[in-house]
Amino acid sequence: MSDATPTVEEAIVAQARVHAREVADEIGVDLASVDWAVSARAKRRAGVCRYDHEREVATVVLSRRAYRSYDSGEFEAIVRHELVHAWEFQTHGESGHGPRFRERAAAVDAPRHCEPFSEPRYRLVCSDCGWEGKRHRASNPVKAPDQYRCGDCGGGYRVEHVESGRTWTTAGGYGAARAALGDDW
Repeated sequence: MSDATPTVEEAIVAQARVHAREVADEIGVDLASVDWAVSARAKRRAGVCRYDHEREVATVVLSRRAYRSYDSGEFEAIVRHELVHAWEFQTHGESGHGPRFRERAAAVDAPRHCEPFSEPRYRLVCSDCGWEGKRHRASNPVKAPDQYRCGDCGGGYRVEHVESGRTWTTAGGYGAARAALGDDW
């Protein structure tokens, strides 16, 4: 006897498909040429639409973390956002967040950007003007902040490892923080 309880991924795709059928005509997207997938790894991206030009199929990939963090209305807004990308691919062969996207997204109440649903791993802060950037990965400015300058004022950066509170301003400081935190990095 098999367990008929759907997996989280199956539930995400099922909810997305139901909502997609409700809005497909309004968006103008051909759902027969849309595949669905779920990412368990995505930490900051709620969804993405990839287009296979050879197969002429758009694949909407939705984040498991976003699904768990958003209420159903916010989740459905992300589905609409990705379907607008699918429509652009289907009708124009390309997609972005330009005027055409913004116009269609506004017409179907799809956000241009999603609200954050996870805390960043690092915080990049300008020591002079206080500008702050959130980072989920150890990008070059996180690893060697002394090699970069604030785009607003030209000041130097201080990086904070959010979970531990450790800070550094040089590549050596990054290495020391990483070594000190060990498995907690």
